[in-house]
Amino acid sequence: MKLYKYPSPDLWSGICARPLQDNRKFIPGVMEILSAVQKKGDAALRDFSKKFDGVEPDSLAVTEAEIKEAAKRISPQLKAALKQAKKNIEAFHRSQKEASKKIAPMSGISCWRESRPIEKVGLYIPGGSAPLFSTVLMLGLPARLAGCKEVVLCTPCNKDQEVHPAVLYAASLCGIQKIFKAGGAQAIAAMAYGTESIPAVFKIFGPGNQYVTMAKQLVQNKVAIDMPAGPSEVLVIADDTANPRFVAADLLAQAEHGPDSQVVCITTRAGFVKKIEAAIAAQLKTLPRKDIAAKALEHSRIVVVKSLKEAVELSNFYAPEHLILACKTGTGLLKSITAAGSVFIGNHSPESAGDYASGTNHTLPTNGYAAAYSGVSLDSFYKKITFQQLTAKGLKNIAATVTTMAEGEGLQGHSNAVKIRLSNQ
Repeated sequence: MKLYKYPSPDLWSGICARPLQDNRKFIPGVMEILSAVQKKGDAALRDFSKKFDGVEPDSLAVTEAEIKEAAKRISPQLKAALKQAKKNIEAFHRSQKEASKKIAPMSGISCWRESRPIEKVGLYIPGGSAPLFSTVLMLGLPARLAGCKEVVLCTPCNKDQEVHPAVLYAASLCGIQKIFKAGGAQAIAAMAYGTESIPAVFKIFGPGNQYVTMAKQLVQNKVAIDMPAGPSEVLVIADDTANPRFVAADLLAQAEHGPDSQVVCITTRAGFVKKIEAAIAAQLKTLPRKDIAAKALEHSRIVVVKSLKEAVELSNFYAPEHLILACKTGTGLLKSITAAGSVFIGNHSPESAGDYASGTNHTLPTNGYAAAYSGVSLDSFYKKITFQQLTAKGLKNIAATVTTMAEGEGLQGHSNAVKIRLSNQ
């Protein structure tokens, strides 16, 4: 990890730079995939599965028998863990439901807003070396709580045409029945445009590699997506109350996601640096994914600052996906945090808890997007519709305001829509 001691604010941009990614090079290849799926449907999905994953599924749809068989292959311990995580995630997201409130800005005028579920949503769950069955819960449960009528899940299968059993079991816990063996950019294309087997949806959720990310960006002229995304990241703020071993463990937990992940530690204690580095070195040796984590550490940073106030300012500038506060956390400190996907407070709040089971959602904005975007929530699966109702008296009360503004913009038809009603009163 690269060390910066007491850097001036003019150096923050360089410190906060993410690993350079030129995603433009993926555009031609992803465009080709999108076009092929649009034209050839299921046949294109099978061709790409054979080309990229070395398997050509006999059927894209996962059967009920496969889901039942998957449940038998899950250990009782993992089943219990998934059920506990489900309970917590449901509780947190259910608490986000809001009652509709009517207001009367003027006599005779009522305005209110109501939530309506997005009818068709698509969930993408990566496979590969770390199948993210936890993401099934994070996306599938709020989709169900919101009342989405159709939930489509796409995930790649292995060379034996099997989907990871934990992914299928988690999907069954969420009541998801439309599951398809499709991965990569081609799965995003299928959910955006529809094929013979896979229904088109209105919004697509879920993480993925650079091809998946680019595909999501390119299909936005057809469907909505959850948020822009980049490699995962964590920022830890540590003062003299922090435990160096805990901090090292949190940094490594994020670094093992991938070689392009980024971890940052900001500390007010210069003597803390060597302790963190020693703890990282000791713990790294024990990780099965140590080679991946080591590559991520190559472009990660430790920054020494003068105060917690400056540490929070630098963190807000970085806008991390995950922010861990291994420091004194008074109310003032928490209120000063303005840009973070999810915040973990105190020495006993590892980011892993939020990744799996505390209840908050782990689908979060990365790459600095936390400055403007929120993580996935119950609201992500709703669209908000506004309503207004005017009585004859209410229209009369607001008529002069509306007609004056409409005519000021040169839109006489708008003005007439009011005047013609007044003339009938």
